[in-house]
Amino acid sequence: MELLAQVEGNVNAIGYGLAAIGPGIGLGILIGKALEGMARQPEATGVLRVNMFIGIALVEALALLGIVAGFLFT
Repeated sequence: MELLAQVEGNVNAIGYGLAAIGPGIGLGILIGKALEGMARQPEATGVLRVNMFIGIALVEALALLGIVAGFLFT
């Protein structure tokens, strides 16, 4: 029975690790494209920066949902 509890804990850690990959990739693409847009059109920097931070907040919410789901389904 103790071995089953250890395996279950490891599966939860792997599940959260997989849930963190998506937001990590999303943040990389989001920030990279925002910087690319700022480099191409410096006059649009303010608008791009605001939209980038809103996008970062939404993508980070996905990572938080992943960890909450890991705690709920244990």
